[in-house]
Amino acid sequence: MFRKPSATAVYLMMMAVTGFAFAMMGTIFSVYQIIEARLDPLELVLMGTVLEGTVLVFEVPTGIVADSISRRTSIIVGMSIMGAGFVLMSTTTSFVVLAASQAIWGLGYTFTSGADVAWITDEVGEQEAARLYLRGSQWAQFAALFGIAGSIGLAVIALGLPLLVAGLLHVALAVVLILVMPERAFRRPEKASVRHSVGSTVRDSLGAVKRRPVLLLIFAVAAIHGASTEGFDRLSYALLIRDVTLPSLAGLDPLVWFGVIGAGGLLLGMGGAELVKRGVDITTHRGASRTLLLLDAGLTLSVVLFALTVGFLPAIALIWAEGLFREVRDPVFAAWVNQGLDSRSRATVNSMGSQVDALGQVGVGPLIGLLAVARSVQVAIVAAGLLRLPALALYSKTLGSGRAQAVEEEADRPLGVDDLGIDLPGAPNPPRISEPD
Repeated sequence: MFRKPSATAVYLMMMAVTGFAFAMMGTIFSVYQIIEARLDPLELVLMGTVLEGTVLVFEVPTGIVADSISRRTSIIVGMSIMGAGFVLMSTTTSFVVLAASQAIWGLGYTFTSGADVAWITDEVGEQEAARLYLRGSQWAQFAALFGIAGSIGLAVIALGLPLLVAGLLHVALAVVLILVMPERAFRRPEKASVRHSVGSTVRDSLGAVKRRPVLLLIFAVAAIHGASTEGFDRLSYALLIRDVTLPSLAGLDPLVWFGVIGAGGLLLGMGGAELVKRGVDITTHRGASRTLLLLDAGLTLSVVLFALTVGFLPAIALIWAEGLFREVRDPVFAAWVNQGLDSRSRATVNSMGSQVDALGQVGVGPLIGLLAVARSVQVAIVAAGLLRLPALALYSKTLGSGRAQAVEEEADRPLGVDDLGIDLPGAPNPPRISEPD
């Protein structure tokens, strides 16, 4: 008789496979759009607008599905849909079809967003899950190193091949999860139809916002983050490829540079996450918001300097710096969101955070693209970096007004450093992939 593996083993396997597949896709994603599809700056940004617009529409409804029907089912459906989007992306250079692939990708992502964290938290308990999040992230990062190498090896043969393989891996993972993924702890509300269950989940989520008004501030920061990152994510490689000359690297194909960039950024991110784990207190609202203030200030500076630099090596260093700040920021921000959340609404509230991030990207992204066409890519990236300044003001206000102490009293418990909502990687963040982020 076939015995399903433990939830911990399945979670770690899922993180490793998605880490490998997303690194394989993400390393070459923007290069494919710029070199193979020849998209201009506005089209590059509009690709993100389609992706994030889809997330904006479907994030909360699919989060409710996970909380009301089944987290396991939501994850499996999401993996399958994302895989289909990646496969479609690999087959075309048409802007319209590429945009359709982004919509499919975004839809699939919304089924996994929040559901993965909610599933494993219910299966193993909050304390064990807090340790497991970081462990899973480490597995994903280690696998991603191999994904980056595989991506460059395949891209030298055909630029779209890494996208195809990444898509097929997601579909294969969905099939494996059907066979081995347990869901023992999840319980639908008793004596309730699906409609009533969905309504109850919505009420619980809105109640969480009412009980913790700081969530409104957190969502405002998420929207600002989305607005700021979209310009850099979509245009940084365009600036690097078109305006900065890639030097020769031991006579190898220039594509190897993108593997070097991805691997270097990943290793720095791994080191940064370990520093946060060992030396930064994010178990309280004050500690998390102070850390985020410093990280967002670093992001603003690195993005603006990247746009203004003219040399290849400084540009690479600033890309790595931006990636480091982002990698460290993600778990800190997720811990900030998850402080004191009830299990019944955890996936939906996390999805709401992703939705307002998408709102920022959809609302501001096209304007950044138009600015790139009207002025220059450099000007557009500078503007994207400066968009983060209002978030710095919000952090400073909550830290200096005495609000932080009141917030501590709102949460039912402090979170451990690893008590975070690690999303299955999503949005194209060249030279990194995190989420539709």
